[in-house]
Amino acid sequence: MTPQQNNSSPADRKMTWARLISDKRLGMEQYHGDRPHTRSDFQRDFDRMIFSSPFRRLQNKTQVFPLPGSIFVHNRLTHSLEVSSVGRSLANMAADALTAKYAGEEWVGEFAHIADIVATGCLCHDLGNPPFGHSGEKAISTFFSEGPGRDLQQSLTPEQWNDLIHFEGNANSLRLLTHRFAGRRHGGFAMTYSAIASIVKYPHSSSQAGSSGKFGFFTSEADTYRKVAAELGIPALDAEGNSFMRHPLVYLVEAADDICYQIMDLEDAHKLKILSHEETVELLSAFFTPGRREKMQKVLSSLDDPNERVSYLRSAAIGVLVEECSRAFLLHEEQILSGSLSGSLIANMPQDYVRRAYESCSATAYAKIYNAPEVVDIELAGHRIITYLLRRLLNAVLRPDEYVSQLLLAKIPQQYEATAPDIFTRVQSVLDHISGMTDVYALDLYRRLNGHTLPAV
Repeated sequence: MTPQQNNSSPADRKMTWARLISDKRLGMEQYHGDRPHTRSDFQRDFDRMIFSSPFRRLQNKTQVFPLPGSIFVHNRLTHSLEVSSVGRSLANMAADALTAKYAGEEWVGEFAHIADIVATGCLCHDLGNPPFGHSGEKAISTFFSEGPGRDLQQSLTPEQWNDLIHFEGNANSLRLLTHRFAGRRHGGFAMTYSAIASIVKYPHSSSQAGSSGKFGFFTSEADTYRKVAAELGIPALDAEGNSFMRHPLVYLVEAADDICYQIMDLEDAHKLKILSHEETVELLSAFFTPGRREKMQKVLSSLDDPNERVSYLRSAAIGVLVEECSRAFLLHEEQILSGSLSGSLIANMPQDYVRRAYESCSATAYAKIYNAPEVVDIELAGHRIITYLLRRLLNAVLRPDEYVSQLLLAKIPQQYEATAPDIFTRVQSVLDHISGMTDVYALDLYRRLNGHTLPAV
C-alpha cells in the first residue's frame, strides 16, 4: 500500500518539544501526576528495565559471535548496556545545547529528562530480538514466506501476513513493552509515552516495510502506537495512520546503537583474530586528525598488550563519534522536528573524514566479520533450530486436540495466548514464546523435542 501524504502544511506537521517529552504512562493515564516521587518517571523507566526479566535474558542471546568459548565477546546484554551509556552521553550533549537555545521557554526544564529517556530506549532497543542474532529474525520471516508457514496465508488478513513475512525485532520490542500479556497489567510495562516512542526506529506498519522489510509496529500494536503518537504530537504521514514521523530522540538511540555495534564488533573480531592487529589499529586510527594521531601514538607506544591498544583506540573513536552525532542532531534539529531529515545521524555527521572512517569500518565488518565461519555457523544452526521449533509449536496451537499438541502446549508459558479463538493471536503466542528464548534455552528445547537429551531423573 502506498501511503497517502498528509495535506496539512509543513508548519502544522512540525513536532514541538513541549509535547514530545511526556511522563504519562501507558495504561496508567488515570494516575498521571497524582503523587510526587524521589525519582522522575523517566528514571523509573530506566530502573524498571534494568530489573526486568526480558532484559536479563539478553545475557544469553547472541550479538554477532557465538557465546560459548574462552574469549569473552559481546552478547545482547553487554551491547545494550554499552549502547545505553553512549546514548546518555549523546543526550546530555544535546540537552545542554537545547536548554541554552530555548532558555526563555517555560518547558525548557524538560530537556533535563532527555538523557534518561534515551538511556532507557537504548536498554529496550533489542528486547524483541529472537535468539541467534539477526539470523533469528530471518528464520522466522522465511518460515512463513518460504517454508511450511506459507499454508497460513489464506487464514490471515494481508496486514497480519505482512507482519509474519517481515518479522522485525524492533516491532517485537514495542509489543513486549506495551502488550497486556495474560496476568499482566494494562500497558504492559507501563512505560512513559516518550520512552515508548524513542525505540520505534521505523514508525510505520509492515504493509509499508518495502524492500527493506523494516517496520515499527505489528497490526496488534498499531492502535497503541497511534495513541502514543497522538499524545506526543507526532504527525501521521498517511490518512490511515500507518506511517508516522520519527520521534526526535529515536535518532539518538539509533546513533548510539550504530556507534556501539560497529566499533565493538571490530574489537571483538580483533580478540578472535578475525582481524589482524595492524588492520584494526588502522581502521580505528582513521577517526582522528593527523595531529591527534601523533599525540595518541605516545600513549600507544606505552602499551604492550595489543588488546589494550585497541581498547584505547576504541574508546577514543567512540568519543569522536558521540561528538559528531550530537553535532549532527543539533545542526539538523529543524529537519528532525519537521520529519524531513534524510538518513541517520551517522550519515549526517559534519566531518567528512569521520564519515569515511565509519564507512571503512562498516565495509570491513560486512566483508570479514559478518561472513566469518563462526558467524555463519551460528546463523545456520540458529535457522535450523528456530525453524524446527516453529513447526512443532505452531502445529500444537493450530491442532490443539492432538495428543502431542497437548503435551507441547503445556510447555508454552500461560502468559501467551496459545488457546485464543483467532489464528493470528495463536501464531503470535508462539512467536512471543520463541522470540523470548535465550540461545541456550532454544537449543536445549530443540534437543529435548528431538529426543537427543532426556530430563535428569
